Amino acid sequence: MPNLPTIEIDEASGFCFGVTTAISKAEDELRRSGSLYCLGDIVHNGSECERLHALGLATIDHDRFARLPEGSRVLLRAHGEPPATYAAAAERGIALIDATCPVVLQLQRRIRKVYEEERRPQIVIYGKRGHAEVLGLVGQTEGEAVVVEQLSQLDALVDFRRDICLFSQTTKPLEGFREIVDYITAHIVAPATFRYFDTICRQVANRLPNIRAFAARHDVVLFVSGLKSSNGRVLYEACREVNPRSYLIDGPAAIDFSWLRSAASVGICGATSTPKWLMEQCREAVSKNF
Repeated sequence: MPNLPTIEIDEASGFCFGVTTAISKAEDELRRSGSLYCLGDIVHNGSECERLHALGLATIDHDRFARLPEGSRVLLRAHGEPPATYAAAAERGIALIDATCPVVLQLQRRIRKVYEEERRPQIVIYGKRGHAEVLGLVGQTEGEAVVVEQLSQLDALVDFRRDICLFSQTTKPLEGFREIVDYITAHIVAPATFRYFDTICRQVANRLPNIRAFAARHDVVLFVSGLKSSNGRVLYEACREVNPRSYLIDGPAAIDFSWLRSAASVGICGATSTPKWLMEQCREAVSKNF
């Protein structure tokens, strides 16, 4: 019988402040009323969503939201929503439980302030097109903001002869933001001006150096994340850069135990949307299969 490897769960992994707050608000409301709607997945983790669904949380999309009866109660998740969502709720008598992350809320307000300037610049958002947070940010500009996912898109999407103001989705990597800042700085055409705001959440950004160090000290890394999580994908790739024996899984059922052959140590870590209880289930699965 092979020796059981050392198994360590990364203490820094797990829900960020914004996700923790949103889930707490959902649980509080469910304890009171037994039912609650959530506009979109409360967190990009299927296992945690299933747990909350069992408590009475119903995930809806914007089409369903538009058909809810007066008096319905709807949670807005940490990603935030555009102004149109608030207006629709007020018009139709829907009660909103706003769990927008404070970092995202501050970013929305900053973008809106720039959008309302008399000499409005070209607003550029470094982020993932179609992501829930980005939709909320673009909504602050009546849909006018330009969304750039990577450096190679700048020349096609941005006019360097116009004033530019750059923001970032809160969960994007700092390295990518700095590359875009450097590129725009080098290509802006005077007298156009360039301003930028580093709006990346440090609670998320600071996980990158930590998770690289964590992955480097283990033979095998099991990275636990919902497959739709943008943050999870970034952190997983950071693990793989330093440890090729890093594997992305969404729960214990996805573990291929052949990955662990000859491993003396196994590290288990996850995204800001990964619950600690799910990482603990993965640890138990590894323990039981040795």
